[in-house]
Amino acid sequence: MQTSAYGSWPSPIDAALAAAHDGHPEWLGFVGDEVWWTEPRPTEGGRRTLVRRRADGQEESVLPAPWNVRSRVIEYGGHPWAGAVVAGEPLVVFVHFADQRLYRYEPGSEPRPLTPLSPVGGGLRWAEPQLRLDLGEVWCVLEEFTGDGPTDVRRVLAAVPLDGSAVRDRDAVRELTDDRHRFVTGPRVSPDGSRAAWLAWDHPRMPWDGTELVVADIGAHGTFVEPRTVAGGPQESIAQADWSPDGRLLYASDRTGWWNLYRDGEPLCPREEEFGGALWKLGHRWFAPLDSGLIAVVHGSGSTALGILDPETGELVDAAGPWTEFAPTLAVQGERSEMGVPPPEGWGRVVAVGASPRTAYEVVELDTRTGRARVIGAPHDDPVDPAYYPEPLIRTFTGPDGRDIHAHVYPPHHPGYRAPGGELPPYVVWAHGGPTGHAPLVLDLSIAYFTSRGIGVAEVNYGGSTGYGREYRNRLREQWGVVDVEDCAAVALALADEGTADRDRLAVRGGSAGGWTAAASLTATDVYACGTIVYPILDLAGWGTGETHDFESQYLESLVGPLAEVPGRYAERSPVEHADRVTVPFLLLQGLDDVICPPAQCERFLSRIAGRQVPHAYLAFEGEGHGFRRAETMVRALEAELSLYAQVFGLNPPGVPTLELIK
Repeated sequence: MQTSAYGSWPSPIDAALAAAHDGHPEWLGFVGDEVWWTEPRPTEGGRRTLVRRRADGQEESVLPAPWNVRSRVIEYGGHPWAGAVVAGEPLVVFVHFADQRLYRYEPGSEPRPLTPLSPVGGGLRWAEPQLRLDLGEVWCVLEEFTGDGPTDVRRVLAAVPLDGSAVRDRDAVRELTDDRHRFVTGPRVSPDGSRAAWLAWDHPRMPWDGTELVVADIGAHGTFVEPRTVAGGPQESIAQADWSPDGRLLYASDRTGWWNLYRDGEPLCPREEEFGGALWKLGHRWFAPLDSGLIAVVHGSGSTALGILDPETGELVDAAGPWTEFAPTLAVQGERSEMGVPPPEGWGRVVAVGASPRTAYEVVELDTRTGRARVIGAPHDDPVDPAYYPEPLIRTFTGPDGRDIHAHVYPPHHPGYRAPGGELPPYVVWAHGGPTGHAPLVLDLSIAYFTSRGIGVAEVNYGGSTGYGREYRNRLREQWGVVDVEDCAAVALALADEGTADRDRLAVRGGSAGGWTAAASLTATDVYACGTIVYPILDLAGWGTGETHDFESQYLESLVGPLAEVPGRYAERSPVEHADRVTVPFLLLQGLDDVICPPAQCERFLSRIAGRQVPHAYLAFEGEGHGFRRAETMVRALEAELSLYAQVFGLNPPGVPTLELIK
């Protein structure tokens, strides 16, 4: 064991390695007996490919570059593909990111478009496609721009002909609903095909504030008849809906303060746990009914588990395995299809995406007959000796007014190095995005990139985070820029007070809403010696009056308060209005194609920093949007962040390019 200062330890986890392992499998589905999913390709321009796992276990990328299976509906997207076996061969429809058209694909042929282009605004976008082979259609969520503004948009449920007749004829797209609701999810069809259920909500609510569960009868030729609200409302968030095999309505509602499961309004397994979550993407799935009557569920408080629920007894049995976190994507074989076809032989398979502090996200299969869970896709393969991975600590800190603050603390860790006696390590506080989001307890090589060099990381699930019930989420109502900033600072100072971290070498970083928290922390506190601000919100008044997309355009009504009633609050909390309070070095990272947190906000902030002699760097990346996806971008960003800490904290990490800080 060698002795060297914190931040100077050599590490095999370089930025390129961390970038190559960014992202995870998503959007699972069965095509016959095969499991398919989407998967990121950071080294291929950040596209997402469609992966097919054949019956013999072999994986293959179905669509070559430049095909990019990703929807832009509500900008965060949604389930972008669907498939079935027709005449013994797969038939797949998918959304291509570049033009947002829906395509039909059969192996051995080129994808063929099914939907038209639109010259208006953001065009036509699609999500949650569902094949309706009996009708020769694919049912989807349609997002249609009616003008050039980000809020000039309507959303309906629509049916697209599979024969391609809508490619040049918008009128060939059959609308299943009107646009009375601003937002809708894809329809789930009852086992007998007689009813459809979907979620809807309207501004200024976000889906975790309140949604409505709508049911309609399905008439002749697939028309929707008499849509009616059967559950939910302004103060009740329903995260997902589906049907039991016998035609009863299943849904996850937080009416008790926790997202729990209900069947025709009756609770199935009441617990102070979450069986749902924040609907940031259309098609998130926390439960899936099996034809046996059992229900596969992703549930938990803080972390999540994959389990099988018996709705008749309320008994819940979790899958054994190392996974401590499951993503909100599930698929089951053994659920009756939407066309009433009996399940194929081998029913009872559940596939999910799970991870742990020692493993990245991988595709996991659970056999409900045997209870056996195993990895079947995107298996974790240690790119370096796992001795370099950090060992996280699940902590609960005490914040202002005695409130609990949940966090994951990753101390510096290296199998061959230790720091000199008496030296305390630098720490970086990570604020997650959302802000209605959650930092999962999983292996993240971006964290290991720092901890293996001798820099600690503390991920804070500040008040407002999901996973701990509605009361914890509601702490952020009208308190954004206050509670999140206070909670992050409380964790940082507690680590310093207990002798875990060096009080003089604390940093804060975050992206999106986390970028807001990082910037607000630098303008409102003196806790941090520097900060990294990634594609942030910096100007509340600008962001809330046309500088963002439709989905979040009125999010600030709940996070800050109505602008017309509390305009002073918008100014008081905005970092752009208090750039003069920033006295420590910072790094600002931004994608130039970001329509959620546009570059204009960064540029406005920088103009007010100019001439104030505060060391800083601004790196803007062409071709990147909200969330970096290209390997070269992620490498540059990570190395720049480490260089910032090295310069401010007096560290000497080997082999890291020096970031030029200007004043």
